[in-house]
Amino acid sequence: MRTLDMPHKSFQSSDLSRHSSTVFEAAEDHPVQVTRRDGEDLVLMSQREADARESLLQLAAQLIAAATNERGTLAESMAELFPWMLALDAADRAACASDLLHAARASFATNQAHLAVAEITAWRETAIAIAAGLTRTDVDWIDDEPVGRP
Repeated sequence: MRTLDMPHKSFQSSDLSRHSSTVFEAAEDHPVQVTRRDGEDLVLMSQREADARESLLQLAAQLIAAATNERGTLAESMAELFPWMLALDAADRAACASDLLHAARASFATNQAHLAVAEITAWRETAIAIAAGLTRTDVDWIDDEPVGRP
C-alpha cells in the first residue's frame, strides 16, 4: 500500500536505460521510485517537486519557530517572521496566523505543498493591498430603480 511519502510508481534501475522516456515522463508528473538490486532504492522527481518540498520544509521550520516562541501571541510571533503581516489589523493577523497553521497542517498531512503556499500568498497579497490603501468600502446598492433592457 502506498503512503503519502512514497512515490506513485516504481521502476527498476534497468528501466532508466531501456525505457528512459517512460521513466522521465512519470517523474515529471510525480516522484517515482527506482529500485536497485545492488543498493538502496532512489527517488526521481522533477525540480519543481523538489523545490515545493524544500519550500514546505522551510515553512514548517518557520511555523515551528513561531509556535514555540514563548514571547507574545502566535500572531505576534508570526509577524516577526512575516513582517508583511504588520499591515493587517490585530484581528486579521490572528486570523492569518490560524489560517496559515491550518493550511500548513493540511499540506504536511497530504504532502501537497501548494495548499500552504496558496494560503500564505493570499494573505501576503491581502496585506500588500491594505498597505497600498486598497481597503473595503461600503457599496450603495440602488434597489429602487429598475434598469431597462439594453
